[in-house]
Amino acid sequence: MGAVPGGLDTDIDLPMAVPLRHFVVGLGFLVAGTLVGVSAVANAVPGLASLAHVHLLLVGWVCVTIMGAMTQFVPVWSGTSLYSQRLATVQLALVAAGVSGFVVALTLDAVAWLAPFGALMLAGFWTFAYNILRTLAALDEYDVTERHFGYALGFFCLLSLFGLVLAVDFTAPVTPSLPVEHGNLRHAHATIAVFGAVLTTVYGALYQLGTMFTQTELHGVDQYLQSLEAVAHPLGVVLLAGGRLVDSVLVAQLGGLLVVAAAFAMSTVLGRRLYEMRVEWEPMHTRYAVVAVALAAWAVSTAPAWLGAPTTERHLFGASGSAHLLALGVIGLVLVGTLYHIVPFIIWVDRYSDRLGFEAVPMIDDLYDDRLAAIDGTLWVGGTVVIVGAELADLSPGILGAGGLIVTLSVAAFAANMLLVVHEHGPDPFDRVLLGSLSPRPEPGPDDDGSTSEV
Repeated sequence: MGAVPGGLDTDIDLPMAVPLRHFVVGLGFLVAGTLVGVSAVANAVPGLASLAHVHLLLVGWVCVTIMGAMTQFVPVWSGTSLYSQRLATVQLALVAAGVSGFVVALTLDAVAWLAPFGALMLAGFWTFAYNILRTLAALDEYDVTERHFGYALGFFCLLSLFGLVLAVDFTAPVTPSLPVEHGNLRHAHATIAVFGAVLTTVYGALYQLGTMFTQTELHGVDQYLQSLEAVAHPLGVVLLAGGRLVDSVLVAQLGGLLVVAAAFAMSTVLGRRLYEMRVEWEPMHTRYAVVAVALAAWAVSTAPAWLGAPTTERHLFGASGSAHLLALGVIGLVLVGTLYHIVPFIIWVDRYSDRLGFEAVPMIDDLYDDRLAAIDGTLWVGGTVVIVGAELADLSPGILGAGGLIVTLSVAAFAANMLLVVHEHGPDPFDRVLLGSLSPRPEPGPDDDGSTSEV
Protein backbone atom coordinates (compact mmCIF):
# COMPACT_ATOMS: atom_id res chain seq x y z
CA MET A 1 0.00 0.00 0.00
CA GLY A 2 1.33 3.45 -0.90
CA ALA A 3 2.08 6.23 1.50
CA VAL A 4 2.39 9.98 1.18
CA PRO A 5 6.04 11.10 1.51
CA GLY A 6 6.95 13.07 4.58
CA GLY A 7 3.50 12.57 6.09
CA LEU A 8 1.99 15.43 4.07
CA ASP A 9 -1.65 16.01 4.89
CA THR A 10 -3.73 15.21 1.82
CA ASP A 11 -6.87 16.66 3.44
CA ILE A 12 -5.65 20.20 2.69
CA ASP A 13 -7.62 21.87 -0.11
CA LEU A 14 -4.90 21.78 -2.78
CA PRO A 15 -5.23 23.68 -6.09
CA MET A 16 -4.44 20.57 -8.12
CA ALA A 17 -5.29 21.57 -11.69
CA VAL A 18 -3.58 24.98 -11.52
CA PRO A 19 -0.02 23.80 -10.76
CA LEU A 20 -0.38 20.83 -13.09
CA ARG A 21 -1.18 23.21 -15.93
CA HIS A 22 1.96 25.17 -15.04
CA PHE A 23 4.05 22.00 -15.22
CA VAL A 24 2.59 20.87 -18.56
CA VAL A 25 3.12 24.32 -20.10
CA GLY A 26 6.62 24.50 -18.62
CA LEU A 27 7.38 21.09 -20.07
CA GLY A 28 6.46 22.39 -23.51
CA PHE A 29 8.83 25.33 -23.09
CA LEU A 30 11.59 22.94 -21.95
CA VAL A 31 11.25 20.87 -25.12
CA ALA A 32 11.09 23.98 -27.31
CA GLY A 33 14.06 25.59 -25.58
CA THR A 34 16.18 22.46 -25.89
CA LEU A 35 15.41 22.14 -29.60
CA VAL A 36 16.19 25.81 -30.20
CA GLY A 37 19.48 25.46 -28.33
CA VAL A 38 20.61 22.46 -30.37
CA SER A 39 19.47 24.11 -33.62
CA ALA A 40 21.27 27.33 -32.73
CA VAL A 41 24.60 25.46 -32.54
CA ALA A 42 24.01 24.50 -36.19
CA ASN A 43 22.99 28.10 -37.04
CA ALA A 44 19.53 26.82 -37.99
CA VAL A 45 17.59 29.40 -35.95
CA PRO A 46 17.20 32.95 -37.31
CA GLY A 47 17.34 36.18 -35.36
CA LEU A 48 18.57 36.40 -31.79
CA ALA A 49 18.64 32.64 -31.25
CA SER A 50 20.71 32.62 -28.06
CA LEU A 51 18.35 35.03 -26.31
CA ALA A 52 15.37 32.99 -27.48
CA HIS A 53 17.01 29.82 -26.13
CA VAL A 54 17.73 31.40 -22.74
CA HIS A 55 14.22 32.85 -22.31
CA LEU A 56 12.51 29.61 -23.31
CA LEU A 57 14.46 27.65 -20.71
CA LEU A 58 14.91 30.17 -17.90
CA VAL A 59 11.55 31.94 -18.08
CA GLY A 60 9.42 29.42 -19.95
CA TRP A 61 10.50 26.27 -18.14
CA VAL A 62 12.28 27.18 -14.91
CA CYS A 63 10.22 30.19 -13.84
CA VAL A 64 6.85 28.76 -14.92
CA THR A 65 7.68 25.54 -13.06
CA ILE A 66 8.62 27.55 -9.96
CA MET A 67 5.33 29.42 -10.21
CA GLY A 68 3.42 26.14 -10.30
CA ALA A 69 5.47 24.62 -7.48
CA MET A 70 4.96 27.59 -5.15
CA THR A 71 1.25 27.62 -5.96
CA GLN A 72 1.09 23.94 -4.99
CA PHE A 73 3.37 23.68 -1.99
CA VAL A 74 3.29 27.03 -0.20
CA PRO A 75 -0.21 26.12 1.10
CA VAL A 76 1.01 22.60 2.00
CA TRP A 77 4.21 23.64 3.77
CA SER A 78 2.66 26.69 5.42
CA GLY A 79 -0.63 25.07 6.44
CA THR A 80 -2.76 27.76 4.82
CA SER A 81 -4.93 28.27 1.74
CA LEU A 82 -3.84 29.82 -1.53
CA TYR A 83 -5.06 33.42 -1.66
CA SER A 84 -6.59 33.12 -5.15
CA GLN A 85 -6.71 30.25 -7.61
CA ARG A 86 -8.09 32.66 -10.20
CA LEU A 87 -4.97 34.83 -9.98
CA ALA A 88 -2.85 31.68 -10.30
CA THR A 89 -4.63 30.90 -13.56
CA VAL A 90 -4.17 34.47 -14.80
CA GLN A 91 -0.45 34.49 -13.97
CA LEU A 92 0.17 31.43 -16.14
CA ALA A 93 -1.74 32.87 -19.10
CA LEU A 94 0.15 36.16 -18.92
CA VAL A 95 3.63 34.67 -18.57
CA ALA A 96 3.04 31.93 -21.16
CA ALA A 97 1.74 34.43 -23.70
CA GLY A 98 4.54 36.85 -22.89
CA VAL A 99 7.32 34.28 -23.27
CA SER A 100 5.86 32.85 -26.48
CA GLY A 101 5.49 36.24 -28.13
CA PHE A 102 8.86 37.43 -26.85
CA VAL A 103 10.65 34.41 -28.32
CA VAL A 104 8.88 34.74 -31.67
CA ALA A 105 9.83 38.43 -31.78
CA LEU A 106 13.45 37.56 -31.05
CA THR A 107 13.67 34.95 -33.80
CA LEU A 108 11.96 37.19 -36.35
CA ASP A 109 13.96 40.29 -35.35
CA ALA A 110 10.64 42.00 -34.64
CA VAL A 111 12.11 44.09 -31.82
CA ALA A 112 9.13 46.44 -31.76
CA TRP A 113 7.11 43.64 -30.16
CA LEU A 114 9.59 42.91 -27.37
CA ALA A 115 8.24 45.59 -25.04
CA PRO A 116 4.54 44.57 -25.27
CA PHE A 117 5.35 40.92 -24.62
CA GLY A 118 7.80 41.93 -21.91
CA ALA A 119 4.94 43.86 -20.27
CA LEU A 120 2.83 40.69 -20.30
CA MET A 121 5.60 38.79 -18.51
CA LEU A 122 5.94 41.57 -15.94
CA ALA A 123 2.18 41.53 -15.32
CA GLY A 124 2.27 37.75 -14.92
CA PHE A 125 5.21 37.72 -12.49
CA TRP A 126 3.79 40.54 -10.40
CA THR A 127 0.41 38.77 -10.25
CA PHE A 128 2.22 35.63 -9.09
CA ALA A 129 4.22 37.53 -6.47
CA TYR A 130 1.10 39.28 -5.16
CA ASN A 131 -0.83 36.01 -4.90
CA ILE A 132 1.90 34.15 -2.98
CA LEU A 133 2.73 37.12 -0.75
CA ARG A 134 -0.94 37.46 0.19
CA THR A 135 -0.92 33.72 0.94
CA LEU A 136 2.14 34.07 3.18
CA ALA A 137 0.72 37.18 4.86
CA ALA A 138 -1.74 34.96 6.75
CA LEU A 139 1.13 33.39 8.72
CA ASP A 140 2.30 34.61 12.12
CA GLU A 141 5.95 33.67 11.52
CA TYR A 142 8.11 32.37 8.70
CA ASP A 143 10.48 29.43 8.49
CA VAL A 144 13.62 29.32 6.34
CA THR A 145 11.78 28.11 3.24
CA GLU A 146 9.09 30.78 3.48
CA ARG A 147 11.72 33.50 3.94
CA HIS A 148 13.59 32.29 0.86
CA PHE A 149 10.38 32.32 -1.14
CA GLY A 150 9.65 35.86 0.02
CA TYR A 151 13.09 37.02 -1.12
CA ALA A 152 12.63 35.20 -4.43
CA LEU A 153 9.30 36.93 -5.07
CA GLY A 154 10.98 40.30 -4.65
CA PHE A 155 13.66 39.23 -7.12
CA PHE A 156 10.95 38.11 -9.59
CA CYS A 157 9.41 41.59 -9.51
CA LEU A 158 12.77 43.30 -9.94
CA LEU A 159 14.02 41.08 -12.77
CA SER A 160 10.81 41.58 -14.77
CA LEU A 161 11.04 45.35 -14.28
CA PHE A 162 14.66 45.39 -15.50
CA GLY A 163 13.68 43.09 -18.36
CA LEU A 164 10.92 45.44 -19.50
CA VAL A 165 13.32 48.41 -19.48
CA LEU A 166 15.77 46.38 -21.60
CA ALA A 167 12.98 45.43 -24.02
CA VAL A 168 11.87 49.05 -24.39
CA ASP A 169 15.51 50.05 -24.91
CA PHE A 170 15.60 48.09 -28.18
CA THR A 171 13.22 50.50 -29.93
CA ALA A 172 13.04 53.58 -27.69
CA PRO A 173 16.41 53.89 -25.93
CA VAL A 174 15.91 54.94 -22.32
CA THR A 175 19.23 53.94 -20.75
CA PRO A 176 21.02 57.05 -22.15
CA SER A 177 18.84 59.07 -19.78
CA LEU A 178 19.57 56.74 -16.86
CA PRO A 179 22.73 56.66 -14.71
CA VAL A 180 23.45 53.09 -15.91
CA GLU A 181 24.48 51.60 -19.24
CA HIS A 182 22.45 49.07 -21.22
CA GLY A 183 25.08 46.35 -20.80
CA ASN A 184 25.29 46.86 -17.04
CA LEU A 185 21.51 46.74 -16.73
CA ARG A 186 21.49 43.49 -18.73
CA HIS A 187 24.11 41.98 -16.43
CA ALA A 188 22.12 42.97 -13.35
CA HIS A 189 18.94 41.57 -14.92
CA ALA A 190 20.59 38.20 -15.60
CA THR A 191 22.14 38.12 -12.11
CA ILE A 192 18.83 38.75 -10.39
CA ALA A 193 17.08 36.18 -12.60
CA VAL A 194 19.48 33.26 -12.11
CA PHE A 195 20.87 33.85 -8.62
CA GLY A 196 18.00 35.86 -7.16
CA ALA A 197 14.69 34.47 -8.39
CA VAL A 198 15.72 30.94 -9.36
CA LEU A 199 18.57 29.89 -7.06
CA THR A 200 16.93 31.46 -3.99
CA THR A 201 13.80 29.41 -4.68
CA VAL A 202 15.86 26.26 -5.22
CA TYR A 203 17.67 26.73 -1.90
CA GLY A 204 14.42 27.34 -0.04
CA ALA A 205 12.81 24.26 -1.53
CA LEU A 206 15.86 22.07 -0.80
CA TYR A 207 15.55 22.73 2.92
CA GLN A 208 12.11 21.10 2.77
CA LEU A 209 12.74 18.49 0.08
CA GLY A 210 16.18 17.48 1.35
CA THR A 211 14.82 16.63 4.77
CA MET A 212 11.49 15.23 3.59
CA PHE A 213 12.89 12.79 1.03
CA THR A 214 15.76 11.64 3.25
CA GLN A 215 13.63 11.52 6.43
CA THR A 216 16.30 13.47 8.34
CA GLU A 217 16.46 16.74 10.25
CA LEU A 218 18.96 19.59 10.23
CA HIS A 219 21.19 19.50 13.30
CA GLY A 220 24.58 20.63 14.55
CA VAL A 221 26.65 22.24 11.82
CA ASP A 222 23.65 22.18 9.45
CA GLN A 223 21.94 24.89 11.47
CA TYR A 224 25.02 27.14 11.41
CA LEU A 225 25.38 26.64 7.67
CA GLN A 226 21.69 27.36 7.16
CA SER A 227 22.00 30.61 9.12
CA LEU A 228 25.03 31.57 7.00
CA GLU A 229 23.35 30.79 3.69
CA ALA A 230 20.05 32.45 4.64
CA VAL A 231 21.85 35.79 5.07
CA ALA A 232 24.79 35.50 2.68
CA HIS A 233 22.86 34.43 -0.41
CA PRO A 234 20.16 37.12 -0.69
CA LEU A 235 22.54 39.85 0.47
CA GLY A 236 25.19 38.57 -1.93
CA VAL A 237 22.77 38.63 -4.86
CA VAL A 238 21.81 42.23 -4.11
CA LEU A 239 25.45 43.31 -3.89
CA LEU A 240 26.55 41.32 -6.95
CA ALA A 241 23.69 42.66 -9.07
CA GLY A 242 24.13 46.19 -7.70
CA GLY A 243 27.89 46.14 -8.31
CA ARG A 244 27.35 45.02 -11.89
CA LEU A 245 24.62 47.62 -12.37
CA VAL A 246 26.84 50.55 -11.37
CA ASP A 247 30.06 48.86 -12.54
CA SER A 248 31.61 48.71 -9.07
CA VAL A 249 34.13 45.88 -8.96
CA LEU A 250 34.54 46.06 -5.19
CA VAL A 251 30.80 45.78 -4.46
CA ALA A 252 30.43 42.96 -7.00
CA GLN A 253 33.40 41.12 -5.48
CA LEU A 254 31.87 41.23 -2.03
CA GLY A 255 28.50 40.09 -3.34
CA GLY A 256 30.06 37.33 -5.43
CA LEU A 257 32.03 35.94 -2.50
CA LEU A 258 28.86 35.88 -0.38
CA VAL A 259 26.98 34.00 -3.12
CA VAL A 260 29.83 31.49 -3.42
CA ALA A 261 29.98 31.01 0.37
CA ALA A 262 26.24 30.38 0.43
CA ALA A 263 26.63 27.81 -2.36
CA PHE A 264 29.26 25.96 -0.34
CA ALA A 265 26.97 26.00 2.69
CA MET A 266 23.96 24.70 0.73
CA SER A 267 26.04 22.00 -0.93
CA THR A 268 27.29 20.80 2.45
CA VAL A 269 23.81 20.75 4.00
CA LEU A 270 22.41 18.77 1.07
CA GLY A 271 25.34 16.36 1.11
CA ARG A 272 24.91 15.75 4.85
CA ARG A 273 21.20 15.05 4.38
CA LEU A 274 22.00 12.40 1.78
CA TYR A 275 24.73 10.90 3.97
CA GLU A 276 22.38 10.59 6.93
CA MET A 277 19.29 9.52 4.96
CA ARG A 278 17.05 6.90 6.54
CA VAL A 279 15.18 5.66 3.47
CA GLU A 280 16.06 3.46 0.53
CA TRP A 281 18.20 5.13 -2.14
CA GLU A 282 16.20 6.20 -5.18
CA PRO A 283 17.06 7.83 -8.54
CA MET A 284 15.96 11.21 -7.14
CA HIS A 285 18.61 10.93 -4.43
CA THR A 286 21.23 10.30 -7.13
CA ARG A 287 20.15 13.52 -8.81
CA TYR A 288 20.44 15.43 -5.54
CA ALA A 289 23.89 13.93 -4.96
CA VAL A 290 25.00 15.20 -8.36
CA VAL A 291 23.50 18.60 -7.46
CA ALA A 292 25.56 18.76 -4.25
CA VAL A 293 28.78 17.94 -6.14
CA ALA A 294 27.99 20.26 -9.07
CA LEU A 295 27.14 23.16 -6.74
CA ALA A 296 30.40 22.73 -4.87
CA ALA A 297 32.36 22.45 -8.14
CA TRP A 298 30.67 25.58 -9.48
CA ALA A 299 31.57 27.48 -6.29
CA VAL A 300 35.23 26.32 -6.40
CA SER A 301 35.64 27.41 -10.02
CA THR A 302 33.70 30.65 -9.60
CA ALA A 303 35.36 32.06 -6.48
CA PRO A 304 38.65 33.11 -8.19
CA ALA A 305 36.81 34.36 -11.29
CA TRP A 306 34.52 36.64 -9.30
CA LEU A 307 37.34 37.73 -7.05
CA GLY A 308 39.30 38.80 -10.14
CA ALA A 309 36.71 40.19 -12.57
CA PRO A 310 33.10 39.88 -11.33
CA THR A 311 31.64 42.49 -13.69
CA THR A 312 32.85 41.07 -17.00
CA GLU A 313 30.58 39.34 -19.52
CA ARG A 314 32.55 36.08 -19.50
CA HIS A 315 32.11 35.74 -15.74
CA LEU A 316 28.40 36.58 -15.69
CA PHE A 317 27.37 33.18 -14.27
CA GLY A 318 30.72 32.19 -12.79
CA ALA A 319 34.02 31.06 -14.26
CA SER A 320 34.27 30.69 -18.02
CA GLY A 321 32.46 27.53 -19.05
CA SER A 322 30.62 27.05 -15.76
CA ALA A 323 27.26 28.46 -16.83
CA HIS A 324 25.97 25.06 -17.96
CA LEU A 325 27.34 23.43 -14.80
CA LEU A 326 25.03 25.69 -12.79
CA ALA A 327 22.10 25.59 -15.21
CA LEU A 328 22.10 21.85 -15.96
CA GLY A 329 24.01 20.34 -13.05
CA VAL A 330 22.25 22.27 -10.30
CA ILE A 331 19.06 24.09 -11.33
CA GLY A 332 17.96 21.64 -14.02
CA LEU A 333 18.58 18.52 -11.95
CA VAL A 334 16.73 19.95 -8.94
CA LEU A 335 13.70 20.77 -11.07
CA VAL A 336 13.66 17.42 -12.88
CA GLY A 337 14.18 15.43 -9.69
CA THR A 338 11.51 17.40 -7.87
CA LEU A 339 8.99 17.13 -10.70
CA TYR A 340 9.35 13.36 -10.55
CA HIS A 341 7.59 13.63 -7.20
CA ILE A 342 5.41 16.71 -7.60
CA VAL A 343 3.52 15.62 -10.74
CA PRO A 344 2.82 12.06 -9.50
CA PHE A 345 1.97 13.51 -6.07
CA ILE A 346 -0.71 15.77 -7.56
CA ILE A 347 -2.21 12.90 -9.56
CA TRP A 348 -1.96 10.50 -6.59
CA VAL A 349 -3.70 12.86 -4.16
CA ASP A 350 -6.50 13.56 -6.64
CA ARG A 351 -7.10 9.98 -7.72
CA TYR A 352 -5.88 7.61 -5.01
CA SER A 353 -5.67 9.37 -1.62
CA ASP A 354 -9.37 8.84 -0.82
CA ARG A 355 -8.89 5.08 -1.32
CA LEU A 356 -5.95 4.80 1.06
CA GLY A 357 -6.83 2.33 3.82
CA PHE A 358 -9.77 0.89 1.91
CA GLU A 359 -8.04 -0.86 -0.99
CA ALA A 360 -4.64 -1.47 -2.49
CA VAL A 361 -3.32 1.69 -4.14
CA PRO A 362 0.03 2.36 -5.85
CA MET A 363 2.78 4.34 -4.21
CA ILE A 364 3.53 7.76 -5.65
CA ASP A 365 6.79 6.55 -7.22
CA ASP A 366 4.92 3.69 -8.89
CA LEU A 367 3.09 6.13 -11.17
CA TYR A 368 6.10 6.87 -13.38
CA ASP A 369 8.37 4.49 -15.29
CA ASP A 370 11.56 4.06 -13.25
CA ARG A 371 13.43 2.74 -16.29
CA LEU A 372 12.73 5.93 -18.23
CA ALA A 373 13.71 7.92 -15.15
CA ALA A 374 17.06 6.12 -15.00
CA ILE A 375 17.61 6.69 -18.72
CA ASP A 376 16.83 10.39 -18.66
CA GLY A 377 18.94 10.89 -15.52
CA THR A 378 21.93 9.17 -17.10
CA LEU A 379 21.55 11.12 -20.33
CA TRP A 380 21.11 14.43 -18.49
CA VAL A 381 24.27 13.99 -16.42
CA GLY A 382 26.21 12.61 -19.40
CA GLY A 383 25.16 15.47 -21.66
CA THR A 384 26.04 17.99 -18.97
CA VAL A 385 29.52 16.50 -18.58
CA VAL A 386 30.07 16.68 -22.34
CA ILE A 387 28.86 20.29 -22.60
CA VAL A 388 30.81 21.54 -19.59
CA GLY A 389 33.93 19.63 -20.68
CA ALA A 390 33.69 21.02 -24.22
CA GLU A 391 33.39 24.59 -22.89
CA LEU A 392 36.23 24.24 -20.40
CA ALA A 393 38.56 22.62 -22.94
CA ASP A 394 37.40 24.93 -25.75
CA LEU A 395 36.57 21.97 -28.00
CA SER A 396 34.88 22.14 -31.38
CA PRO A 397 31.22 23.23 -31.70
CA GLY A 398 30.46 19.71 -32.87
CA ILE A 399 31.30 18.30 -29.42
CA LEU A 400 29.16 20.97 -27.81
CA GLY A 401 26.33 20.07 -30.18
CA ALA A 402 26.71 16.38 -29.31
CA GLY A 403 26.31 17.22 -25.63
CA GLY A 404 23.24 19.26 -26.45
CA LEU A 405 21.79 16.35 -28.41
CA ILE A 406 22.31 14.02 -25.43
CA VAL A 407 20.50 16.47 -23.16
CA THR A 408 17.73 16.73 -25.77
CA LEU A 409 17.25 12.95 -25.63
CA SER A 410 17.09 13.21 -21.85
CA VAL A 411 14.44 15.91 -22.09
CA ALA A 412 12.43 13.73 -24.49
CA ALA A 413 12.54 10.78 -22.06
CA PHE A 414 11.62 12.99 -19.10
CA ALA A 415 8.74 14.66 -20.97
CA ALA A 416 7.42 11.28 -22.11
CA ASN A 417 7.54 9.94 -18.55
CA MET A 418 5.64 12.89 -17.09
CA LEU A 419 3.03 12.92 -19.85
CA LEU A 420 2.52 9.17 -19.39
CA VAL A 421 1.77 9.77 -15.71
CA VAL A 422 -0.90 12.32 -16.63
CA HIS A 423 -2.27 10.14 -19.43
CA GLU A 424 -2.42 6.84 -17.56
CA HIS A 425 -3.37 7.98 -14.06
CA GLY A 426 -4.87 11.44 -14.41
CA PRO A 427 -7.46 13.20 -16.52
CA ASP A 428 -7.15 14.01 -20.18
CA PRO A 429 -4.30 16.55 -20.23
CA PHE A 430 -5.95 18.90 -22.70
CA ASP A 431 -9.63 18.74 -21.82
CA ARG A 432 -9.24 18.82 -18.04
CA VAL A 433 -5.72 19.84 -17.05
CA LEU A 434 -5.24 22.65 -19.56
CA LEU A 435 -8.85 23.75 -19.91
CA GLY A 436 -10.76 22.62 -16.84
CA SER A 437 -10.58 21.31 -13.33
CA LEU A 438 -8.72 18.21 -12.30
CA SER A 439 -10.82 15.23 -11.32
CA PRO A 440 -10.29 11.47 -11.34
CA ARG A 441 -11.24 9.35 -14.27
CA PRO A 442 -14.39 7.23 -13.84
CA GLU A 443 -13.67 4.08 -11.88
CA PRO A 444 -13.76 0.76 -13.73
CA GLY A 445 -16.86 -1.35 -13.15
CA PRO A 446 -16.98 -4.88 -11.76
CA ASP A 447 -15.21 -7.54 -13.79
CA ASP A 448 -17.06 -10.36 -15.39
CA ASP A 449 -16.41 -12.64 -12.45
CA GLY A 450 -17.99 -10.17 -10.08
CA SER A 451 -14.73 -8.91 -8.56
CA THR A 452 -13.64 -5.28 -8.69
CA SER A 453 -10.63 -4.30 -10.79
CA GLU A 454 -7.61 -3.57 -8.63
CA VAL A 455 -5.45 -0.53 -9.23
